[in-house]
Amino acid sequence: MTGNDLGEALQLSVAEGWNQTINDWMFLQKNPDNLCIVAEMDGRIAGTATALNHAGKVIWIGMVIVDKSLRGMGAGRMLMSELIKKTGNNKCIKLDATPAGYPLYKSLGFIDEYRILRMTINSLHSGENFLPDTIVDALSKEFLPQIIDQDADVFGVRRDNLMKHLFEDYPEKSFFLAGKKNEGDFILGRNGTKYDYIGPLYSRSADNAKALLSRVLSNLKGKAVALDVLADKKELIRWLESSGFLVQREFVRMYLKNNPYPGKPEFQFLISGPELG
Repeated sequence: MTGNDLGEALQLSVAEGWNQTINDWMFLQKNPDNLCIVAEMDGRIAGTATALNHAGKVIWIGMVIVDKSLRGMGAGRMLMSELIKKTGNNKCIKLDATPAGYPLYKSLGFIDEYRILRMTINSLHSGENFLPDTIVDALSKEFLPQIIDQDADVFGVRRDNLMKHLFEDYPEKSFFLAGKKNEGDFILGRNGTKYDYIGPLYSRSADNAKALLSRVLSNLKGKAVALDVLADKKELIRWLESSGFLVQREFVRMYLKNNPYPGKPEFQFLISGPELG
C-alpha cells in the first residue's frame, strides 16, 4: 500500500460501514515499521490488510477488507496469508475478528482469547455525573510518559507511537485521573466517519472507568458515539445501556499459535479499536 492507495482504501472501509477516517489510514500506512498491503484486480484495489507493529513484539492485523463485488474469490485468505508469511518471525500475531472474518481466521489457526462488544448511540443525550471522590483532568504532555507506561503494562507491550498519535491528534478526548491512588487510569479517543470513537480506557475500578468516560461523553452530547468494551466488564456495560448505548456487534480477540503478551485485561475496559488493538 502506498499513499496513492489511501483514497481507495478509505472508500472500501466506508462502503463496509466502518468508522475509520483518512487520518486513521495515514497513521497505519506511513509508519515504515508497519506492513500494509493491497490486492489489485483490473487496476483497482480489491482488498486491503494492515499489520501494525507494536514494539517489534506484537503484530496487530486489521483493516482486512475485500470489495463486496469480489468476495468468494480468495482475496481475503491471500491477504492474510501474505501478512502472516511476512510477519511470522514475530513472537505474537493478534487481531479482533468480526463475525464475518471469524471463520477465515479460525481456519488459519487463530485461537480465541476473549470477547469484545461494540456499543453505539446515535445521539448522546445523557451521561453520569462525575464521582465525588475522583478528579478527572485533561491529559497534558507532562503526564504522557506515565500514560504510555501504563498502556504497556495493561496492553502487554509498548505502543508509544499509537499513544502519542491519539493524544496529539485528539487532545479533547484525552483525560486521566489525578492523585496517587488513581495513578495510570486514563482514557483516549479519536474522530470517525460515523461516530466519535472512545478508547482505550484503562482503570483499576468500574467507578473510575465511569468517571473517565463521563468526562469525555459530557463533551459529546447530541453526537453519535461508538466504543468497544470487554464483555466481562458487566457493570460498565449496564451503565452504558442505561445511558442509551446499544450492542451493535461482537468481536473476538484472537492470537496465532502463541500469546506471550496477554497484558492485564482485568484493567482494560475499552480497547483502542479493532484495527489498533
